Amino acid sequence: MSPEPALPLSFSLSELAGSLGDFGTIIPLILAVALVSDVNPRYILLFFGIWFILTGLYYRLPIPLEPMKAIAVVVIAGGVTGAVTSGEIAVAGLVLGIVFLVLGYGRFFEIIGRWVPESVVRGIQLGLALLLLRASAGFVIQDPVFFGIGIAIILGFLILVRYRQVPDLSSICVIAAGFIGGVLLYGIPPVSLIPPPHLVIPVPSDIPSAFATLVLPQLVLTIANAILATSLLTKDLFGKDVPPKKFSTTIGLMNLTSVPFGGFPMCHGAGGLAGQYRYGARTGGANIYAGLIFLVLALFFTSPQVLSIIAVGVLGALLVFVGIEMGRHSLKTESLLITCTIGILALVSSITLAFIVGMIAVYGYGWIKKKTVAFSP
Repeated sequence: MSPEPALPLSFSLSELAGSLGDFGTIIPLILAVALVSDVNPRYILLFFGIWFILTGLYYRLPIPLEPMKAIAVVVIAGGVTGAVTSGEIAVAGLVLGIVFLVLGYGRFFEIIGRWVPESVVRGIQLGLALLLLRASAGFVIQDPVFFGIGIAIILGFLILVRYRQVPDLSSICVIAAGFIGGVLLYGIPPVSLIPPPHLVIPVPSDIPSAFATLVLPQLVLTIANAILATSLLTKDLFGKDVPPKKFSTTIGLMNLTSVPFGGFPMCHGAGGLAGQYRYGARTGGANIYAGLIFLVLALFFTSPQVLSIIAVGVLGALLVFVGIEMGRHSLKTESLLITCTIGILALVSSITLAFIVGMIAVYGYGWIKKKTVAFSP
């Protein structure tokens, strides 16, 4: 049997617009991590740029990259309760990189695919959609004027796309509006070349704390959202069956090659995929555009100011429509009750707890139903 031909890459304006579709998630997380910890934002941006390009060429689809959210949240919270060190972050990234590289070469995801019901994965999708909508509310409070401008631009393009058949360039216009607003408010950020990356060497005391606070919470989230939910959404959006083990392998490789040199732990993500698709991404060309943008930022801009220059309100506007897009696909479920329960639990507690409760509910109900049938006359 001849190998399947490679999918074509497109570099249209729609792909460029789609490449910006997940910036509302990526940029605030990178900025917050850089501000509260001793990690260097230049190297985070550098490895994001490299791996965006590599994943675009490998998958030929707009498979996104995002900071590992559970780790990012702990690091950001640690800025208040006690800083997480770059050594602890490096340990977490290396351990997770090894784990997911190994899982990608085994039969783990074949087994989990048989035992994790689709309704549970859809519930994780719904939970993330609700979390994105909640995050957007924070941006509204911080910057209501630019949030309103962003919403108006996106709605305007929705009307134009529907009635005038123009490409949806709303994300480009929204980011441009936010950038212009930021420059007017804060000025142009400083420009200088990035120094070569250096090796981050953890100390022994970093290992136990990294396992307890970073690795375990992220493990469940990555399996549920970055791998299973992303694989399912890829099939929904593109009709392409990308096996979960393939996503696991690239997650392992990207962390093992970037985290030791100052990069932040990365993964894929269903929310990012929904965001890039929502704003026009259809091929790996969108990833290549995103990678080039991150490389330019990393190589020439050395301060976190380059990220904060974008008015945060427009990022919130992007998140609203990404959340809606993801929520819409999450409702394609075999059990709306299970999916909605998991989604609400993920919003009010944690994705890990929601996943566990969802699995117990599915199998507990099945067991009770089986016993009821067995004892019925």
